[in-house]
Amino acid sequence: MSEGFAYVTGGASGLGKGVAQMLVKHNIKVFIADRDLEGAQKVVDELNKDSQVANCAHVDAASWNSQAKAFSQAVADFGRIDYVYPIAGIGERVSIPNQPSATGFQAPDLTVLDVDLTGVLYTVSLAMQQFRRQEPGKNGLRGQIGCVASVCGFYCCPTLPIYTAAKHAVVGLVRSYGKYLPEEKISMNAVCPNVIRTNISTGAFYDQLEKEGLLTPIEGVIDTFEKLLGEQTSGEIFEISPNYKETGAITRKGAEYIDKESEKTFEMLYHRGRPLHQPR
Repeated sequence: MSEGFAYVTGGASGLGKGVAQMLVKHNIKVFIADRDLEGAQKVVDELNKDSQVANCAHVDAASWNSQAKAFSQAVADFGRIDYVYPIAGIGERVSIPNQPSATGFQAPDLTVLDVDLTGVLYTVSLAMQQFRRQEPGKNGLRGQIGCVASVCGFYCCPTLPIYTAAKHAVVGLVRSYGKYLPEEKISMNAVCPNVIRTNISTGAFYDQLEKEGLLTPIEGVIDTFEKLLGEQTSGEIFEISPNYKETGAITRKGAEYIDKESEKTFEMLYHRGRPLHQPR
């Protein structure tokens, strides 16, 4: 049976809440960080019904100071952190203004990148710094990171360009950094669901997808994270489709090298960049 301590952003509802509930079933205490503090407290109250297994704090995922404050509280509460899940996210919004009659130029709204990419990088950075300060647990790992990306991390939706860019970046982060981290007894993977019912979109859109048999079961994401608990697997991308019950999670590989020269170049780049990650 698993045990340990976890930090989950976006745990007040939807996928984050489901992951928190799954973790508690495995005797893992959970710290929920969410912009919706009232919602997070309700989840904590539910989880603490029989025993003290959860706590929470307000966090703005796009703010380093906010995340650092919440994460520091989690470390103070638990003493160590074994599992980190950067789940907080938002959907596409108007980014580049479309106002032909306007004069001058208006900066693009990059809030989606701030939350869905920079916010994830903040959480990953906090996790990495903490993991490097602690000894491996019973599973042999200093810690595990489970990112939530999206099928927009490898498919492309022309009308969701900023969201797609953010999720491509998260997939790239996991495929690259996740392959280095086992050297430090740390793992990082990403689960990429198709559309699941969360707070990112509208109920009417989800209902339409469900009617067409295109809604992806949220259980697919939770089940995949559950199977990864304590596993040494790292740097992998798992797609969850509407047909999850038939196919299960599908491992998605990155692009193959076009030739041996390209492969050799990246081997050299690996060693060129390795000193950047060594203790100083």
